[in-house]
Formats: sequence, C-alpha cells, structure tokens
Amino acid sequence: MDAAETEAFLPVTQEFLDSILRLAPRVAAFDCDGTLWSGDAGERFFDWELRVGDIVAASLDRPMRERYAAYKRGEVDETTMCGDMVTMHQEILERKMMDAATRFFDEFFVAQIFPEMRELVRRLQEDGCEVWAVSSSNEWVIRAGMKHFGIPESRILAATVEIDAGIVTDRLIRVPSGQGKPEALREVVKKEIEAAFGNSRWDAEMLAMAKHACAVNPNADLESIARERGWRIYFPEGTPRASSL
Repeated sequence: MDAAETEAFLPVTQEFLDSILRLAPRVAAFDCDGTLWSGDAGERFFDWELRVGDIVAASLDRPMRERYAAYKRGEVDETTMCGDMVTMHQEILERKMMDAATRFFDEFFVAQIFPEMRELVRRLQEDGCEVWAVSSSNEWVIRAGMKHFGIPESRILAATVEIDAGIVTDRLIRVPSGQGKPEALREVVKKEIEAAFGNSRWDAEMLAMAKHACAVNPNADLESIARERGWRIYFPEGTPRASSL
C-alpha cells in the first residue's frame, strides 16, 4: 500500500493508525481471523477442503463434520477442535497443504483483508517493531495470509503439528487459543508484548498480557470485556459498526 492509498483512509481510521504508531511498540501480537481480515479463514478452509475432495480423504467428511457440530453444541472445547482441524491432515504432504491453503486464501480471503490493518502491520514493521501473528487456525492458512502482510513464517504462532520428512503428522506442537496464546508468546517470543490486537474472547488473555490492548472488530463478548478493562476498541472501515471508540 503506497502513501496515496494511506491518505484515502477516513479521518477516524487515520487517527486510529496514528494513535497506535505513536505508542512505538517494540513487540506487537496480532490475532488473525476477524482481526486482520473479516471472517474465519480457518473455519472456512475446513469446510472448503472437505467439499473440494482432493485434499483430505473423502471418508473424513462425515466424521469431521459431526465433530464440528458437536463443537458448536459445546460438547468439544475450542482448543481440542482447533487441534483436530490440523491433525486430520496426517500423512498428507505438507507441500500439498501449503499449496491448498494458498489457493484457498488467495481466492476467498485476500479481498476480506482490512486495508488499515495491513497498513498498520506494514508501518509497525517499517518502524522496527517485531510483529507476531497468533492464531488457533491451522498454520498453512495463516502462513498463506501472512504473505500479504509481510510477516515471516518465523513470526507465526498457529495451530501446528510436527512434520516428518515433509509429511504431516498427528503430533500437535501447539494450539494458540485462549490461554494458549500468551503461553505460546511467552515460550517463543520471550519478550514483553507491548501491543496486542484481537477480536474475540479467545484473544482476551493475549490482550490482557500486553501493555496496550486493542479490540479490533470485536465480537460482543470481547467488546464487553474491553469496555470493562478500558481497552481501545476499533471497528475497521466497511464493518457494520465502523468507528473508533
């Protein structure tokens, strides 16, 4: 995004960008789904790959959809479900997963990126800030998305499994959701998180650990928490409640 595009932002959006950049954070952590773009790429990818039929075995369609339905009913917890959505790919070439995730993200999610969030990430990195992407979605989709933000793979903490000779295994490394997000940051980053951005209650613990917290495009539950704790609330341009509070 060039300077001309930056100037096209609404005044309230420019004020949001300037207010964050003035903080000059040295380390920042961003949730991805719903925060950097509209929608849940991990959830959509899960549905898409079961439908297209050339990624995972067709025999997984029914049991995984039943498993997801149980999750939606509250019978399977968030961390377990996000883990299942990665380990279901065991015995598949990681290269195949990365190709599929890139194809999916470029077709369905590039247009849903919030331009001001991409600009914020760009300018933070330009100013020397160490930016981390933290997500409970599978790492392949997040890696595909981060190509559009300039965040290197080494600074992505997502739902991840061990890879053995290029083959996906069912051995989970991490699922950064809820308390798992600050745990992953403390384990890997080992630095103070000066600014954090998220959109749901699964990001609350990560926001709470940061010196400066911002609820971006928050769900009602996170918005309530943000108001109680005095966190910044921002609705990106194009969202139903676009405003800066």
